[in-house]
Amino acid sequence: MKNIFLAIAICLLIISCKTENKKVENNTKKNEVEIVETPLLTLGEFDTKAGEFVGKEIQVKGIVDHVCKHGGKKILLVTDEGDAHVFSEERFDEALMGSEIKVTGIVLEERIDEAYCLKMEEDNIKSHSEGVSNQEQFENKKKHIQQLRDQMKEKGVDYISNYSLQYVSLENIDAE
Repeated sequence: MKNIFLAIAICLLIISCKTENKKVENNTKKNEVEIVETPLLTLGEFDTKAGEFVGKEIQVKGIVDHVCKHGGKKILLVTDEGDAHVFSEERFDEALMGSEIKVTGIVLEERIDEAYCLKMEEDNIKSHSEGVSNQEQFENKKKHIQQLRDQMKEKGVDYISNYSLQYVSLENIDAE
């Protein structure tokens, strides 16, 4: 009888030791932190590579060419190779104009398709009929809509993607 109890005790001891080791291994895996570096894209490659990063965080560097006067929540970042629009929930400081900055943001995609073009046409006709836009503005908008359609046809695609960034943070490179 003592031998049976001794055998059961040894089995329980072996089982409990193996379980503890598994717990230690699992805890080790949970405590590991994977560090993911935010990719830095040049503005020259932004339009071609942004599609790979939709909904993800990236960084771009450029010169602030424009801070939107209608609320200050949009900037245009430029280099000789390209540009990108950056949108924010808060106002950008107008003092950033002309500064070189590095922006961290989340890539957004706006798709322009035939339905979008039809809506633009409808809005253009309505604005013109209500006197909000003059004849020149009306005609320019019509040309722009046709250019979008021609671009889709030329590329053989159903939509055109416009990419921008939702602002997360910025670093003023000029200040360094």
